[in-house]
Amino acid sequence: MGTVASTSRNYLPNTLTVNGWNDVAAYFAELHERSVSDAAGLERWLKDLSELEAVLSEEGAWRYIRMTLDTRDPEVGKRYNDFIAEVLPNAEQWTDKLQRKLMALPEVEVLAGEGYPVYFRGIREQLRIFREANVPIQVELRAMAQEYGAIIGAMNVTWKGEQITLPAAAAILERTDRSEREAIFRLISERRAQDKDKLDALFDGMVAKRNSVARNAGFDNFRDYMYSALGRFDHTPADAEAFHRSVEEEVLPVVDRLNRERRQQLGLDRLRPWDLSVDPTGKPPLRPFKDADQLVQLTRAVFHKLDPWFSACIASMQEQGRLDLASREGKAPGGYNYPLYETGAPFIFMNAVGTADDVITMVHEGGHAIHSFLTHPLPITGFKSFPSEVAELASMSMELLTMDHWHLIYTDADELKRAKRDQLERVLTILPWVATIDAFQHAVYTHPGWTPQQRSEEWVRIHQRFNGPEVDWTGLEAERRVLWHKQLHLFEVPFYYIEYAIAQLGAIGVWRNYKRDPEKAVAQYRSALALGYTKTLPEIYATAGIRFDLSTAYVRELIGFVNAELDAL
Repeated sequence: MGTVASTSRNYLPNTLTVNGWNDVAAYFAELHERSVSDAAGLERWLKDLSELEAVLSEEGAWRYIRMTLDTRDPEVGKRYNDFIAEVLPNAEQWTDKLQRKLMALPEVEVLAGEGYPVYFRGIREQLRIFREANVPIQVELRAMAQEYGAIIGAMNVTWKGEQITLPAAAAILERTDRSEREAIFRLISERRAQDKDKLDALFDGMVAKRNSVARNAGFDNFRDYMYSALGRFDHTPADAEAFHRSVEEEVLPVVDRLNRERRQQLGLDRLRPWDLSVDPTGKPPLRPFKDADQLVQLTRAVFHKLDPWFSACIASMQEQGRLDLASREGKAPGGYNYPLYETGAPFIFMNAVGTADDVITMVHEGGHAIHSFLTHPLPITGFKSFPSEVAELASMSMELLTMDHWHLIYTDADELKRAKRDQLERVLTILPWVATIDAFQHAVYTHPGWTPQQRSEEWVRIHQRFNGPEVDWTGLEAERRVLWHKQLHLFEVPFYYIEYAIAQLGAIGVWRNYKRDPEKAVAQYRSALALGYTKTLPEIYATAGIRFDLSTAYVRELIGFVNAELDAL
């Protein structure tokens, strides 16, 4: 399998450039009017529609990517806004028409190709919840999400006379000087507090609009709407609540133990929020790479150990200019891998400043990238639109699969041990944080009339539930109340978060298999990812050699394995 995709088109002209809706409107109309009389004709129709979807998706992707690369550039911001305000609403309305045409065709019942039952199941659900009245509201919500990115992207602090970005400031929390850690924590908090009212008002508006979307579609609340919109056929809100309980019962006791050990190692009476990132043995923070080029080299080296083809994929992205990894002022926060459905090689965006966390982000996004390459050959765009439970399995598994080869990144034995221990602690501590964010969303969207004050009170209650007693927030009540503002998922991609926990549990299972039989585990991982979304979630997880299971018993089993690996270090 090659790593560079062909951009040759079969339906659209190779010369077509999407500047606006008028450039593609005729193709939507043609597909709507085209007569389909047999299964072969339907497959041709679906492939032509997929090509159109891929071209449009890639145009939107590049406009989003360029906007995030420099949030201060008004021209790229305008181009993205034009796309979401003009092109996307028209495309969504025509997609609804085309999907209704598709579902009315008798040939749908006899199309035998693998993947179609799962694909058609998703379309039927989208048709059930689609409402014309929601199209303009979704446009407004996308613009509001962009506004959030601009607000956060503009945040920086002055540290020792120099303006630094918040990602760079967060790296100072790893320093051994406790007074510096506390100072930067408070500076970050003060900077966030400056935009507290603005972000509360923005979120108020988003909750109201999202509630309208749900009501328009016939749902009692936005949570239930999103379970349908996200195509969650294999788990329910009740499963999420069971997961929250599993975290309380099985994960929190382990995290509390780790925090007690941290407090004792640091020689502290009280463990404070600025004590959670520093090495507890008093060593300076890990700085495993100098610049973005070295980060790419190291990533390729560990990927090569798993599978040389994985490394070749990253090399291909580098050659095609599809990596922008370094942090700089004006760049949007966070990191992502953006699939590019037409040309194949995706784009990785992140804000690297030289930390161990950056290594994790890179191999995480690299896992997404491998997933993009593996699914690019699938014939239907819908087969590549896999749910997050699968997408995050790809990325989180890669974090753990690479660990046996981190000696290529950390050449010092003590630093290697630290890095591995930090990663396993992160695997455990992400689960309570996911439960916190997920439970908060359940509460917010089943109480859409809450004021910012009521929302903050509920956030504190939930944060206390999943934070445990070891971290002392005394005197930091104001900081704690707005801590959720930093979580971009709440603003930009609502309810996309429990997937991280589901996938983290799956990734632990993949890694456990790798410890037993590396070659077989990597082959199963590749086979599962290559399915895209042509099978159900339980079937995809089974192909990876693991279970799709949120039960307390299974969580206990996996957490026990991680605990044993921690003890071995």
